Amino acid sequence: MKLAIVPLTFRDACEFIARHHRHHKPPTGAKFCIGVVDEAKALRGVATVGRPVARAFDDGFTAEVNRSCTDGCKNANSFLYAACWRISRDMGYRRLITYTQEGETGASLRAAGWRIVAERSARSNWAASSVKLRHLRDFEVPGQVQRTLWETRV
Repeated sequence: MKLAIVPLTFRDACEFIARHHRHHKPPTGAKFCIGVVDEAKALRGVATVGRPVARAFDDGFTAEVNRSCTDGCKNANSFLYAACWRISRDMGYRRLITYTQEGETGASLRAAGWRIVAERSARSNWAASSVKLRHLRDFEVPGQVQRTLWETRV
């Protein structure tokens, strides 16, 4: 199956994520959104890229893939991750990060050339370590999930 990257509005990306993502709600914002379509121009997946959630990474040259979501189309996720890096790099970013949860293999990230940077232990909530993000506790997936930090960089 031949895939292609298309620009996508934030609204369209959020609608796709709300329908298809298995454990996250749509993000609250993004720098850019892209979609992946098949030969019939059917939307098969989306990715949103924004500022890093962790304040320590928000240096102006690091962006974060906040959501990547597909309908299960083969190779769509790795296609999205690779495209996110090309676009981010062209925009001047030097580093792109994302997280996977315990139980996710990261095969799509490895296929796109990303590498593991760190393992993060489970905490009470995804927003637990940030005072500014404590209000997200009611909106994000419950904590107690080990996460893996991935990156690709110049």
